[in-house]
Amino acid sequence: MAHKILIADDEPNIVVSLEFLMKQEGFDVRVAPDGDEALAQMSEFDPDLVLLDVMLPRRNGFEVCQEIRAHPEWRRSKIVMLTAKGRDIEMQKGLALGADAYITKPFSTKELVARVRQLLGVRP
Repeated sequence: MAHKILIADDEPNIVVSLEFLMKQEGFDVRVAPDGDEALAQMSEFDPDLVLLDVMLPRRNGFEVCQEIRAHPEWRRSKIVMLTAKGRDIEMQKGLALGADAYITKPFSTKELVARVRQLLGVRP
């Protein structure tokens, strides 16, 4: 059974490339264009990992991360925050709120795939 990945990002170009990349790696993928939809998908889809943009409409990625970590049934999901905000303060905030990794845009697709695989315990 394929690992499930939720992509929460509102930039169509990034969503298309991330969705293609993750499907190419054999993952089952769903997409959420905003923070509210990401939380709705958590219940419905029960992803193993969330690729979470910080700058989302409705609820930002920090709020979504905090909400995921507040629900006992969602705590097992890994969270990789993706953002153009690469300052140390944002990175520290994301990790403090429960993110498992923080990757700044633009990012290497190789690096992202390696990190996702590592967090899910999947061998290349």
